[in-house]
Amino acid sequence: MTSAPELRPEPADGRAARRAFLAAAVRHPAQIGAVAPSSGRLGAVLASIVPCRGNPVVVELGAGTGAISDMIAARLPAGARHLAIEVDPELSEYLRRSRPGLEVVQGDAAQLAALLADRGVSSVDAVVSGLPWALFDGVAQRSILDQVAEVVGRTGGFTTFAYRHAMPMAAARRFRRILHEVFEEVLITRTVWRNVPPAFGYVCRRPAGAAAR
Repeated sequence: MTSAPELRPEPADGRAARRAFLAAAVRHPAQIGAVAPSSGRLGAVLASIVPCRGNPVVVELGAGTGAISDMIAARLPAGARHLAIEVDPELSEYLRRSRPGLEVVQGDAAQLAALLADRGVSSVDAVVSGLPWALFDGVAQRSILDQVAEVVGRTGGFTTFAYRHAMPMAAARRFRRILHEVFEEVLITRTVWRNVPPAFGYVCRRPAGAAAR
């Protein structure tokens, strides 16, 4: 009787990530709102709100192939908890193979509160999103953002990104309006021109209205 082969983590290199991304785009084109994985530079901008000290809990929405996950992990101190929520089963499995230290949650960000509650999480220090917001209608956007606001509370932060070329579009203006309805503070970062396509980040804090604690 021969023993089973040892399973080794798959290297998180660019080629493997691109293959995983393209395969997901072919399987579920309606779920992929980008033409390429986010760049490391954009990931670093979004991860800037992640605490570097203590024992923070950080949630990542739409982790994809892990480009932003790596930037978050680079900031996290020992003892931190990093949950990555990804709806695509194959991408979730890719993340588990390539990043064994990541707590991958295969599920829909629309069910954020329930997914976190199932794992004993009621509040977090930061939420970093790679979700393709343009693929969601206004009701879905508001529902997810309300759940984000609830878990970050008054002391946590939220970042997400948008493409520079889309800023004048009606859908982008609607999303900005919802952000300002949900959060008291909404800041726009510098543009990351070396992203495909160029993008910038939104940094949001202090939930407004019913979401405030």
